Amino acid sequence: MVKTLLRWILLAAALLLVAHLYPGVQVTSFTSAMIAALVLGLLNTLLRPLLVLLTLPVTVLSLGLFLFVINALMFWAAAAVLDGFTVTGFWAALIGSLIYSLCGMLIDVVMERMFPPGELD
Repeated sequence: MVKTLLRWILLAAALLLVAHLYPGVQVTSFTSAMIAALVLGLLNTLLRPLLVLLTLPVTVLSLGLFLFVINALMFWAAAAVLDGFTVTGFWAALIGSLIYSLCGMLIDVVMERMFPPGELD
C-alpha cells in the first residue's frame, strides 16, 4: 500500500513536470495532478488493453508505432474529462504522453531498486 501511494504521488509530480517542460500540457494544481494521475492509471488499466487488442493489425503493420497513438489518446481522454488538466491537441497529447511515459519508467526503476519485490506490498 505504501509503495502504491508513493508511486501515485511520484506520477502526479511527473505530470506537473510534463506541464512545466511542455507548454501544450497544463496542470493547475497538485490536487489536479493527483486526480489526473489516477484517471490516467484507470484508463491505462481498463481501456488501453481493449484498444490495443482492437487495433492489433494496425499496430503490427506499423511495427508497434501505433501504440504511441493509443498512449496519446489515453492522455488526451484524461484531459478531456478532467478540470485542471488540459492538453491543447493531439500533438501535445503525443509529446506529453511520451514525456510522462519516460518519467513513469524512471519512477518504476527507482521504486524497484528502493523496494525489492515483496517488500511493502
